[in-house]
Amino acid sequence: MRAYYCDHFVLPLPAGHRFPMQKYALLRQRIEQASFYPPITLCVPAAAGDEDLLRVHDADYLYRVTRGELDRQEQSRIGFPWSRRMVERSRRSVGGTIGAVRSAFEHGVSVNLAGGTHHAHIDHGGGYCVFNDAVVAARWAQTHLAAERIAFLDLDVHQGDGTARLCQSDSSLYTCSIHGAGNYPARKASSDRDIALPDGTDDASYLAALQQALDGLFADCRPDLMIYLAGADPYHGDRLGRLALSKAGLRQRDIRVFDACRQHRVPVAMVMAGGYAERVQDIVDIHFNSVVEAHRSYQCWQRRDS
Repeated sequence: MRAYYCDHFVLPLPAGHRFPMQKYALLRQRIEQASFYPPITLCVPAAAGDEDLLRVHDADYLYRVTRGELDRQEQSRIGFPWSRRMVERSRRSVGGTIGAVRSAFEHGVSVNLAGGTHHAHIDHGGGYCVFNDAVVAARWAQTHLAAERIAFLDLDVHQGDGTARLCQSDSSLYTCSIHGAGNYPARKASSDRDIALPDGTDDASYLAALQQALDGLFADCRPDLMIYLAGADPYHGDRLGRLALSKAGLRQRDIRVFDACRQHRVPVAMVMAGGYAERVQDIVDIHFNSVVEAHRSYQCWQRRDS
């Protein structure tokens, strides 16, 4: 199984900034130290080019991001100050999802150890998201692979409003989101299937909602590819989450997603999305468990196809 990483492109964040950027390097190190068989191949992705990004984003927005012409309000909306490293990191993160989509389509399962930037819209960013990696990768797959219909399963605690709006007029892209009803963004978009959960939702209630979502997704469409946003932020210890899932509950979430995709013979590319627990090690634990389940599913795909 391939896993793409770009954690060496570190953003120079201001003192006191609370985005847990270190989680990416810690996750990669945890994977390197673990004993996976067959081994996980760690890959540095190519940067997404203008041609890839312009299938989704406005040319003027891309130009201003690249040239450092975003105004203070636009940078504040994203949550990161502009820098050349921010641009390079954002392009590489998109490239990681493109790589994961290509590898998943060939081998059943693949992972981007970053990505999940679902608050990026056609002409602006938001919520720590500059470019929408999942939609850009989906458009890349439709252009370069035999993938006509693509589903997004967004299990970050925050609704992927950017993804929903970018896909809302295209029946070849199906969006499904399970998120906190009272959480960011204040104004939700309309996905093809939205399940909004109250604050304090526990493992059992969440997993019941997930089963409903999976049943509905596969009843509504037969995707050629799934892009799965495996957010760590439904965790009960997340600063921005407001739900109450345990690490065991989140692992059950991942198991059910990968088992459903394999049952329906749908390749799946997983991206990490959000995670903001006070202890960064909790975030790494949750993301690592997601990678473990992705690898387990990958092994099942290989045995089935051998």
